[in-house]
Amino acid sequence: MDIQYLLWLQEFREGPGAFLTDFMLKVSTISEMIVSLAIIAVIYWCIDKKIGTYLLVGWNGNRLMNGLLKVAACIYRPWIRDARIIPDPTALAAATGYSFPSGHSMNGATLFGGIAVYRDTKKPLKIVMFLLMLLVPFSRNFLTVHTPQDVIVGTVVGLLVMFGAMKLMDLLEKKPQADLWIALAFVAAAIAIAIFATIKPYPVDYDADGKILVDGAKMANDTFKAVGWCIGFFGGWLIERRFVKFTTDVSTSTKVVRFVAGGTGFYFLHEAICPLIKNGIGGHPGIVLSSLLQMFYVVLLAPLLFRLIEGKSAVDKAAAE
Repeated sequence: MDIQYLLWLQEFREGPGAFLTDFMLKVSTISEMIVSLAIIAVIYWCIDKKIGTYLLVGWNGNRLMNGLLKVAACIYRPWIRDARIIPDPTALAAATGYSFPSGHSMNGATLFGGIAVYRDTKKPLKIVMFLLMLLVPFSRNFLTVHTPQDVIVGTVVGLLVMFGAMKLMDLLEKKPQADLWIALAFVAAAIAIAIFATIKPYPVDYDADGKILVDGAKMANDTFKAVGWCIGFFGGWLIERRFVKFTTDVSTSTKVVRFVAGGTGFYFLHEAICPLIKNGIGGHPGIVLSSLLQMFYVVLLAPLLFRLIEGKSAVDKAAAE
């Protein structure tokens, strides 16, 4: 049934629905790991630190959960299961790892669903965010890179994690010193998932020519990215929360400077430094370390630079406005 549904969508995409392909690719791109992280980073740096922190907690929780479920289930992509499935070639670049559950759907549930379920979000924005959240999983089906069950489970689990992130933020409001135990719990979970992904056996199937269909170690790359991001976030978050304490209560001009400077640094790190680390160290350790540094930059290094450069003047200027 799931393959038949994808075949119907594929026929529609290759026929009368071809005009929708570019739009669905754009929707899908917004929910890619690095794009959604960059958007949340801007919210954290420039718009609202509290909401940004909540989204980052949820994003890292969802990446860990996605990484765990993917290597636990080891479900092949639709075109591996059935040769009649021909995914959109542009979408294939971001279709990494095993198929279940959909990482894009979980990212969409984090970014769009997280804002939608946030208690302080205005109703019109809630509606828009919910619609975007639903568009993301449909786009993955439309491009035939995921089955319906992949995206449904991804969206539901993603939303549940966001509700959990809200509860954690509420707990921190009441018990600020719980931050250490929360950070330690997430880091311990990340290490446990890394160990599980390393030692578990992966399915080995071959095609008609005797070539292996799917390399399990390669499929686990996304899981190790999640491990690095999670350790980097909770380590950096704990330090920032206790010692740096930057604020988004700054002037508009300062926020613009943060957007440009922080975004430029993020782009350079992603495009130049992280590839050097991954290629230099190699394997899963290189993936973990590069991802850790990336998240450490978002949550701690960039805010520390903002704080050192701006000093008190940015806050004072915001108060004057």
